[in-house]
Amino acid sequence: MPTKKLFLLDAMALIYRAHFAFMKAPRLTSTGLNTSCVFGVANAILEVIQKEKPTHIGVAFDLPGGTFRNDWFPEYKANRQEQPEDITIAIPYVKKLVEAMDIPLLMLAGYEADDVIGTLAKQAAKHDFEVFMMTPDKDYGQLVEDHIYIYKPAIGGKDAEKLGVKEVCEKWGIEHPEQVVDILGLMGDAVDNIPGVPGVGEKTAAKLIATYGSIENMYENADKLTGKVGEAIKNNKEQALLSKKLAQIELNVPVEFNEDFLKITHPKPELMGPLLDELEFRTLRKRLLPNEPVPASSSGDSSQKSNPSTAPVNALKAKSGTQISMFEAMGAPAAPQIAAQTPFEEEEELQYRANSVKDTILSKVHEYHLMDTPILRKSLIQYLSNQEEFCFDSETTSVDAVDAEVVGLSFAYYAGEAFYVPIPSEKEEAQAVMNEFKEVFENESIIKIGQNIKYDLMVLKNYGIELKGTLFDTMLAHYIIEPEQRHGMDYLANIYLNYEPVSIETLIGKGKSQGSMRDVALEKIKDYAAEDADITFQLKHILAPKLADSQQQKLLQQVEMPLVKVLADMEMEGVRVDESALQEMSSVLESDVRQIQSDIFNIAGQEFNVASPKQLGEILFEKLKLDKNAKKTKTGQYATGEDILSKLENEHEIVRKILDFRELVKLKNTYVDALPALISKKTGRIHTSYNQAVAATGRLSSTNPNLQNIPIRTPRGREIRKAFVPRNDEYVILSADYSQIELRIMAAFSGDESMLEAFNQGIDIHSTTASKVFRVGLSDVTSDMRRKAKMVNFGIIYGISAFGLSQRLNIPRGEAKEIIDAYWVEFPKIKQFMDDTINKAREVKYAETILGRRRYLRDINSQNMTDRGFAERNAINAPIQGSAADMIKVAMINIHDFMKKEQLQSRMILQVHDELVFDAHRSEVDFLKTKVDELMCTAIPLTVKMETGMGIGQNWLEAH
Repeated sequence: MPTKKLFLLDAMALIYRAHFAFMKAPRLTSTGLNTSCVFGVANAILEVIQKEKPTHIGVAFDLPGGTFRNDWFPEYKANRQEQPEDITIAIPYVKKLVEAMDIPLLMLAGYEADDVIGTLAKQAAKHDFEVFMMTPDKDYGQLVEDHIYIYKPAIGGKDAEKLGVKEVCEKWGIEHPEQVVDILGLMGDAVDNIPGVPGVGEKTAAKLIATYGSIENMYENADKLTGKVGEAIKNNKEQALLSKKLAQIELNVPVEFNEDFLKITHPKPELMGPLLDELEFRTLRKRLLPNEPVPASSSGDSSQKSNPSTAPVNALKAKSGTQISMFEAMGAPAAPQIAAQTPFEEEEELQYRANSVKDTILSKVHEYHLMDTPILRKSLIQYLSNQEEFCFDSETTSVDAVDAEVVGLSFAYYAGEAFYVPIPSEKEEAQAVMNEFKEVFENESIIKIGQNIKYDLMVLKNYGIELKGTLFDTMLAHYIIEPEQRHGMDYLANIYLNYEPVSIETLIGKGKSQGSMRDVALEKIKDYAAEDADITFQLKHILAPKLADSQQQKLLQQVEMPLVKVLADMEMEGVRVDESALQEMSSVLESDVRQIQSDIFNIAGQEFNVASPKQLGEILFEKLKLDKNAKKTKTGQYATGEDILSKLENEHEIVRKILDFRELVKLKNTYVDALPALISKKTGRIHTSYNQAVAATGRLSSTNPNLQNIPIRTPRGREIRKAFVPRNDEYVILSADYSQIELRIMAAFSGDESMLEAFNQGIDIHSTTASKVFRVGLSDVTSDMRRKAKMVNFGIIYGISAFGLSQRLNIPRGEAKEIIDAYWVEFPKIKQFMDDTINKAREVKYAETILGRRRYLRDINSQNMTDRGFAERNAINAPIQGSAADMIKVAMINIHDFMKKEQLQSRMILQVHDELVFDAHRSEVDFLKTKVDELMCTAIPLTVKMETGMGIGQNWLEAH
């Protein structure tokens, strides 16, 4: 058995892997440099050194310029997408890092990294080495043999994977790893622009090679191939053989294997220290250089490695000096505690954890107690009553809080310890146990902690328990801190605690076969539930200081947490829908769908599946030839999305018909036919679920049903609102809608006198804009002028361009540019506000709302114009749209408090965009209208006058 272990790393594969792993949560220095790729590669190298303890190591890079493959096929890799800017910036730093680690850089002009790795791997295997090619690239499978393996690095908590002969052959269904290249030759590679055989995918290619052994032998038996695949193979012999040649890793690269040169040593402090300081890798610095300063001479003479671009690989020489493993050199120091770290150290540690092996309930010390007797429950309640805060969680029979029954409650008030209280299934017994905990839940002096606490609050309401006192929701806290990341407890535990919680699927399964928590063994459910409370408690004490650091704790405690109670009441209340009205709509829509489908068939001259993108594309672009340059998807069929069809709407009458067909089908399937199924058997009403932690702008979203997406721009879409009705004849629907809230906020933020005057004096803002832009008197503004001005007013907020305006208004681009230019001349303070907002965002890397809600803009200083432009538009839009979201949230809280105080019979039942909907008791309508208007208009005082549109009716459509 070989005793020497060589790791050969494919640098570009690891760089790309790190880029995508950290894409949603990039690591940025204080100067805005994205160091995610370098950080990811560094941790990949350290992990393999610590866990695998290689005796030898090397990192292979591609060099700029073509390779010998381009001589065979000039289009080789020609279609590759432009390299992401962050990767381009990272490559020189990765090379510096590898050099500072005193690891050989392996590269040679005219050859790819896999050629160098393949050649050295084969040579090393002959010199009594176990060789591991560290890469996620499938192409390396062709190199695997006894003593040569693929080593797929660990990622996302999953352990690293080693693929030998057995694993490679099983993966592809072949007898020998060398046959991988035949499969690659048949299937091709879109990334490298290796053509392969058209229509032959991975499964087909693997099956063919399993049958015939090689591409060459397959062609010797070509007469046995039938069908479309057989025809494609016969017609593309030269292309198939060329593709195999392109996919073949070259094993005769002019490099000389020198094992002494590849021996692992410790880092070079004189290079490593300054580099880590520049990259702000403080935690890595502690791991790599624990005993700094280290004499420069201790790293040995490795001058031959220092400049690989001038020293060809075949000139490698042995190093002098004592050889020790890097693991020993580092001293394996323990990771510092989060609380003791600087913000940059903390972020670095979190990202390291995101890709490392996690602690679990099996490896972490904990004490989880079962409290299943009256005496134990009484003891727990006594302890809870003496706490300043405790965390709790409920295990239930349903994700629907309205119908859920409690299976158990878990509590935690000390890290590593938690308590689980099982609740009987019999209703009266369950209520009796729940009543025991009523006093602590309703104790206003105790802070209650939870993850998605709105759900638990609603569940407690089912048992007549009101959750009182200050609340802290870890999901919402993290949403405020990092609005564009995920906020689930498992994710937060992973990145902040390096912990992998027990999955609920391990208890009750998933999908259609998912069971009930009532069927789970008590010991299992105890650990699962107690763990949830324990982990959430620990997360609170990590997230709370972060809120304080960003000065956003008020946003949580004064807006988001009070709103939880408002939304819980709204969801519990629900809204009544008229099933008979929905059935009538369904019949009408069914008839309309059949009619418009018939119209489409008549225009097309044939019947086809209008809902099939493939068939539709063939009709539009092959038969009717609407666009000779029609785009295609990755699967080769024509793109027929709404954005494509909207641009062709004026080209042919069939396009409008198709868009109408899609709208009708969506209305029928998504809303009209789906709404009745959402009616609760318990209450007879629909209980939509509001999501506070989804939209990065701060706006609410909703599910079951998604109220925000109910169409309102078309007559058919608006008809759906007719089905939303008051609870009985004593009530009516009251709708209150902010009027042009985002434009008013922009006027206030910019201080533009013309806009402020128009809003404050009740003058139509679009007519005012048209008057100024088109330089006519207010009374001379035409409807067309107003229409164009309206589009500009709203488009400016979203950074509309002349091209975008010309498309929306169907006018020449030159005219659109003149309108926008005139707008900037007439409203210079709007332009100044936008420029100032962008400049501030460039400095602080985020934009914020009037209440301090942040939207982080990591690409605001990007050299990529597209990425930078997107970030600049968000810098303007986020404060405006986010402030509008803040305003309606504050209004909802104030209205809810007012209605509670006045003990009104009316209820707030829906929130959609800038609109609030009420089930208003007829005797309270006038009072309610006055107070709702007042509270909405004064929610957040601004220099601009806020207005609402009010309406009442027998259904939502009438009221709106």
